[in-house]
Amino acid sequence: MCNAVWPSYDDAMSKQHDHPHPPHDHDHDDHGEHDGHARGRKLLVAFLLTVLMLLAEAVGGFWSGSLALLADAGHMMVDALALALAFAGARLAMRPADARRSFGYGRLEVLAGFVNALTQFVLVGFIAYEAVTRLLHPGAILSGVMLAVAAVGLLVNLLVLRILHGHAHDDVNMASASLHVLGDLLGSVGAVLAALAVRWLHWNWADPVLSLLVSLLILGNAWRLLRKSAHILLEGVPEDLDVGEVEQALRLADGSISDIHHLHVWQLASGSRMATLHAQVGEGDGSAAVAAIHTLLRQRFGILHVTVQVDAGACTDHARDCLGHGHR
Repeated sequence: MCNAVWPSYDDAMSKQHDHPHPPHDHDHDDHGEHDGHARGRKLLVAFLLTVLMLLAEAVGGFWSGSLALLADAGHMMVDALALALAFAGARLAMRPADARRSFGYGRLEVLAGFVNALTQFVLVGFIAYEAVTRLLHPGAILSGVMLAVAAVGLLVNLLVLRILHGHAHDDVNMASASLHVLGDLLGSVGAVLAALAVRWLHWNWADPVLSLLVSLLILGNAWRLLRKSAHILLEGVPEDLDVGEVEQALRLADGSISDIHHLHVWQLASGSRMATLHAQVGEGDGSAAVAAIHTLLRQRFGILHVTVQVDAGACTDHARDCLGHGHR
């Protein structure tokens, strides 16, 4: 029969003196809370700087008649909202689990990244429309004002990008915020180049053309972020993990394990990997196998949250991926 047995991990570890004790949960939680506060502070500073710069670019754009500045100001307005959303996501993600959200609120960060990526597509459409309109109906541009404002915007965006630098590779909330700021930076570079072209070469068409080129760069980055955040929301396997490799390693984790099935690995939010699986074992209560599984997944694959069902015999679960071997 398929016996659902979940030995306590601490009990299992007390029986296996040759395995090191796992890190305490409260240490892990304290570290995560510290990281959450640090991310929140970075996002708040980035938001305030972005708001100040978008006001300057909006005034400069209307004054100089530059589409590149106006487009970048519009971009920064969306980015300011995106940074505010990212800040809210980072703060809410630190809320503890409750009766309604047993996993907590960590996935709000991923949802914020997904929404922010979608806003980039809307922004690109707006810039493209305005650029085509400006190419068909060009207007006068005050290149000196445009150049000064664009140069200041470039410096501010470099500062903000530096503040947000260093996030974890799988932190899609910070990645989305950095993407928006990178788009601002590219917009500022385009505005500077356009200002120089208008001022020295009298190429007024350079203003909308460079805006279009920047939009294409933003579009590519937005698509990659959208795919990554959607993959996490669909509970896909973390990109740097191979489930087949994980399953094979688990089969060799302990001599009492005869089969591993019903294996699922996913990511709740940035850096929060989870796994569930069935382990078919021979004699005993499975404590040694559970201890070995936890140790292996934590040390080799960075998976800290694991739920193991120990099957004393052949599993009779009617789930398709339990009837057969391997993962589905």
